Amino acid sequence: MKKHILCLGDSNTHGYCADPSDCADGGIRFNEEERWTCLLQKALGEEVLVTEEGLSGRTTVFPDPLHETMDALTVLYSLLKSHEVIDLLIIMLGTNDTKERLGVNAACIAIGMERLVRKAQSVDCWGGRAPNILIVCPPPIHPEMSDPAMGRGCDVKARELSPYYRKTAELVGAHFIDAAQCEFNQIDHMHLTRRGHAQLAQLLAQAVPGLLA
Repeated sequence: MKKHILCLGDSNTHGYCADPSDCADGGIRFNEEERWTCLLQKALGEEVLVTEEGLSGRTTVFPDPLHETMDALTVLYSLLKSHEVIDLLIIMLGTNDTKERLGVNAACIAIGMERLVRKAQSVDCWGGRAPNILIVCPPPIHPEMSDPAMGRGCDVKARELSPYYRKTAELVGAHFIDAAQCEFNQIDHMHLTRRGHAQLAQLLAQAVPGLLA
C-alpha cells in the first residue's frame, strides 16, 4: 500500500482563489495543477497518496455560531477513520480561529490545536504505528484585510500564532513548519496565491520525505 498523507485544513487547503485572474481556469478554486496538495503529490511521486480535506471556514475546535460543523474536532474521528490507514496527518488550521465572533486569542487557538492533535493521536487510524502529525502554521493575515465577517484584530492574532504553535508541537510530540513566507494575495489578504501554493508545496516536499521514513 502507498504511504498515505491526509491534509486537513481550511480554504487554503481546499484551494480557494480570491483573484480569478490568478487561476488558470478563471474560477474560485485553483485547479489540480495549482493547489499545494496536488503539487505535493507530484513532488512525492506515485509511491505516496496525498488526500485533500479542505473546508472553507474550518477552525480547530471552536464552533462557529453561523455555520454548523465548521470545527475540525467535531468531524475528526470520522475523517480519520474514513481515510485510514494514515501515515502522516498534515494540519494547517488557525486562520479562521482568529475571527472576532469566536472571541479567542492566539494562546487559546494554540490550545485548540493541542486538543485537536491529542484527539487525532487517540484515534486508531495509524495502522499500528505511532501517530505522525505535522502542524503547519499558516501565513499570517495581512493588516490590510478588511472583511467585516472576519472582524477586527484577526491579523494581530494570526501574527502571534507561530511561536504558540511551535510550543504546542513540542508539547504533543508533533512536527512543525511555519509557512509564513508563502505568498498571500493582495485582494482579500488571507488566501494563498498560485505562487503561494507552489511555495507551500515546495516547503513541504522538502520536509515530508523525512517524516515518512
